[in-house]
Amino acid sequence: MALVPLQIPPGVYRNGTDFEGSNRWRDSNLVRWYMNSLRPVGGWVERDDLSTEFSGCPPRAAHAWIDNNAGVNQAYGSASKLFYVNSSGVATDITPSGFDTGNCDAAINRSYGGGLYGVGLYGTKRLSANAFQEADTWSLDNWGEYLVGCCTSDGNLYEWQLDTNADAVQIANSPEDCKGLVVTEERFLFALQADGNPRKIAWCDREDNTTWTPDATNEAGDIELQINGEIMCGLRMRGRTLILTNVDAHIASYQGPPYVYGFERVGTACGVASRKAAIPVDQGAFWMGLDSFFVFDGSVAKNLPCEVADAIFRDINRNQISKVFGVHNSEHNEIWWFYPSGASTENNRYVAFDYIQNHWTIGSISRTCGVDRGVFDDPIWVDADGITYNHEITGASHGTEIPYAETGPISLGAGDSVIKVNQLISDEDTNGNVNVTFQTRFHPNDTQRSYGPYALTTQPTSVRFTGRQIRMKVQEANIADWRVGVMRINAEAGGRR
Repeated sequence: MALVPLQIPPGVYRNGTDFEGSNRWRDSNLVRWYMNSLRPVGGWVERDDLSTEFSGCPPRAAHAWIDNNAGVNQAYGSASKLFYVNSSGVATDITPSGFDTGNCDAAINRSYGGGLYGVGLYGTKRLSANAFQEADTWSLDNWGEYLVGCCTSDGNLYEWQLDTNADAVQIANSPEDCKGLVVTEERFLFALQADGNPRKIAWCDREDNTTWTPDATNEAGDIELQINGEIMCGLRMRGRTLILTNVDAHIASYQGPPYVYGFERVGTACGVASRKAAIPVDQGAFWMGLDSFFVFDGSVAKNLPCEVADAIFRDINRNQISKVFGVHNSEHNEIWWFYPSGASTENNRYVAFDYIQNHWTIGSISRTCGVDRGVFDDPIWVDADGITYNHEITGASHGTEIPYAETGPISLGAGDSVIKVNQLISDEDTNGNVNVTFQTRFHPNDTQRSYGPYALTTQPTSVRFTGRQIRMKVQEANIADWRVGVMRINAEAGGRR
């Protein structure tokens, strides 16, 4: 007999076949690795119930900010509503008068322009899979202490001046038919796809969001980017503004009069999947594309190697990809993307990237928008019912989800030996808060046999199984802040009997 350490590198590997993921973690849910130990992500507790306010149409944009009196504020926007929520959880409808309601879900465009001209018989319905209109969402930011926003369905730029007795109003003289906005570090307001032009960016005068006509006495201006696609979103970064399209990436740098802003392409073939799929961090920016992930490192946009890309992009519901949103989880140096999988029309799964330790995790959870900690002590994420939650709460429940991690096949040597195991020596610091299950096969396509779950309440734990390949699943048994390190099995090579 010999003790065999199951030293599995941190992070999930889910590319290629099952056997290609040998000696790696293959699947996970609501766990992370820190300093090589496996642990659960923090749970969540309900914060505010906004299900009445967002009945039938989930919020898809969230923003949090501090006003000039040190008050904390939240805003949430759906395709049909815009709500302000104060620190006590009281929601106020600030939807602009005359607001043009949009699509809660991505839908086939059956209207004029929804298909290619001349294709099909005159008078027949056009149901092209490529004619899906996006699920509409807001761009939300703060102009000083005031909230500014633009919804893709409406196209106007709005401002709300913290008066709960008044709705948001259109910013005077601002462009119309826009698809988004971003406030730059220099205090210019960028209108994206201004005047209905998918390539145009317009900006107001510095510190004056009501002056948009360029003049020798102001710094307002506009530019039409030389791109093949359309502008999707803008991100405020340190000293610059990143503009992402559905095909490439550009940096806007302040130059002062007379040109005000200079624009430089920093990446090609790196389009963003949705208007909410890009996240700025101190290190640069990360975003999900249609078939891969990308990072802007401060100088160039490039492909971000992803060890779970195969699983994500073969599973994602591409008809609803406009609902993908990303959020920074700064406490743990992670970017989380939520997306609809399979036939789901709503976000029901996530993929997370630890950009310091450089590994990936996956799992199941339904969230439609959210904000990082900072303004509030904890991250606030929102589900499809409009309920907001404080996340990353140690010892809190994970709802109906159970944290776990499961390995791919583990073999002795080249996999030509049969493993006989009779003991497990666990490296788990709370003794009894996780269970371990083993599954065995004699070849990759063989019937899988399961053993356990084994409660790790005694050391060592007696087990008994045989196989050429084994697979280990560590799963939470009780809500606790547990830690799992390197498991060891008492194993020997042997025959099938």
